[in-house]
Amino acid sequence: MNAILGPTGSGKTSLLDILARRKDPRGLTGTVLVDGAPQPSNFKCVSGYVVQDDVVMGTLTVRENLAFSAALRLQGHVSHEERKERVEDVIIELGLADCANSKVGTEFIRGVSGGERKRTNIGMELITKPSVLFLDEPTTGLDASTANAVIILLTSLAKRGRTIIFSIHQPRFSIYRLFDKLHLLSRGETVYHGPVEDVLQFFESIGFQCEEHNNPPDFFLDVINGYIGSPSFLEMQTRCSSLSQEGDKDSAEKATEVVLTEMDQPSLADLYRQSDTCTTVMREAGEIYSLHRNSDEDVTVPSIQYATSFLTQLWYVSRRALINFVRNPQLSIFQPLTVVILAVILGLIYWQMDTSLNSGIQNRVGAFLFVTMNMVFGNMSAIEIFIKERAIFIHESASGYYRVSTFFFSKIVCDLLPMRFIPTFLFSLITYWMLGLKHTASAYFVYLLNLVLTTFTACGLAFAISCSVTLQSIATLFISMTYVIMLVFSGLLVNISSLPSWIQWIQYLSLFRYSLNALSVNELVGLTFSGEVNNVTMRMTGEMYLEGQGIDYSHWGLWKNELALVIMCVGFMTMAYIKLRLIPKYK
Repeated sequence: MNAILGPTGSGKTSLLDILARRKDPRGLTGTVLVDGAPQPSNFKCVSGYVVQDDVVMGTLTVRENLAFSAALRLQGHVSHEERKERVEDVIIELGLADCANSKVGTEFIRGVSGGERKRTNIGMELITKPSVLFLDEPTTGLDASTANAVIILLTSLAKRGRTIIFSIHQPRFSIYRLFDKLHLLSRGETVYHGPVEDVLQFFESIGFQCEEHNNPPDFFLDVINGYIGSPSFLEMQTRCSSLSQEGDKDSAEKATEVVLTEMDQPSLADLYRQSDTCTTVMREAGEIYSLHRNSDEDVTVPSIQYATSFLTQLWYVSRRALINFVRNPQLSIFQPLTVVILAVILGLIYWQMDTSLNSGIQNRVGAFLFVTMNMVFGNMSAIEIFIKERAIFIHESASGYYRVSTFFFSKIVCDLLPMRFIPTFLFSLITYWMLGLKHTASAYFVYLLNLVLTTFTACGLAFAISCSVTLQSIATLFISMTYVIMLVFSGLLVNISSLPSWIQWIQYLSLFRYSLNALSVNELVGLTFSGEVNNVTMRMTGEMYLEGQGIDYSHWGLWKNELALVIMCVGFMTMAYIKLRLIPKYK
């Protein structure tokens, strides 16, 4: 049990990340040795790291989360039965049998307790039987009793042959007494490293005495923060005060100079480096390094970045995403229901549109505008995809669960198909019949294709923005502003030719323009609209209207708009993938 202790900002988490190979190596100097040998490149495969904030899928049960870790982190030659057995062993080892089939919990789903959630996080790492387990402040957010239980659990793991290294902030004495070794930090420098039973003696040797009934960790932090002074410091303060009271202003200044001169003593870190304790630690480290250097044993370790193949990872990550979708009523029930309700409302407003000259064209163009807006703005929930699971993605990808491409393609498979395509298909069925559009199968399938491409393009833009920012409010603001600009340059609200030439190019970036043009060509070509104007029967073909709007209504004119949507969709998805890869996996 190796505890890293220090005040806030002392560098506890940074040191832990460096040891666990989770820190960006750029700008770092020195070498991390494991048993005297340089840290292997596959160190993440033989070690575990439990982050401070719990990162487990809340809609899954405790057993399902552990099974997910086993499926992706155990080598491919491990059989399914062996994986199940390993999961059950971890459940028993961590005392999770009573809650193994309970969901971890989300903001909408009642789940397990905080201690059980923390143990589930630890279990996710124990699946691989790591020889070293790192934990970043494992007691944060837990009550005193639960925190004590977690540390007792870690102690039992250490007694079974695992090295436990964790950071902790101000533990109580019942927790402190369970530590084997202590590493004290102050502003990134080591103040003490060694056995817990020797730390009080070390502080006494440099002039700091811990009161009998004081909690040692509290005492260490007070000394490091400067709240407790050494006897020599207190003596100098007294001398300064007495000299100031006996003399005049000159005497006071002289007294201050004397005290400041005598106070020019080494820092706590300097005192530790000069101590016998530090000498002993350095000698032991040197002996370990010498044993490795003089050994003829080949310590080369193969660099295994991932335990499973891309397809295996894609299967399990997609499966988890689908389970999360089904068990989240906000996604699986309310969103499709909202789409159906909006489709019915739109159908009732534009019920069975006629071909009169007064309303036929206007109603169709207006309906297409609302259809397109619904496909775009109705899928803004896609902005949450990579923001909500950002912490899970960073932790799991850094721990070697799966590749970045696996996570990205799983979201395409499990978000675009069930959450986007199916509601869009239902929307097209309802609206096409209720609006009274062309009664031909080919026209309907073009209508459906256009709606699907519009939806996927809007989702692609949402994905790209979602991978670029960390706050949902900022992402929503940015994408709303982008959609409004695209809508203005759709060609329906503003005559593009009337705009300055230097700004007209924005129309080619508007997905509304391509979607509306394709819908209009698909429906209006071949239709004739008639009506009486001043007792004179007037007729206008759909082609005449489209030509007046500057829309190419040829066969290629239709499909070039669909092709533009495909290009935009692929472009946005590519941007999203690149941004996802650029998300730092190191701290």
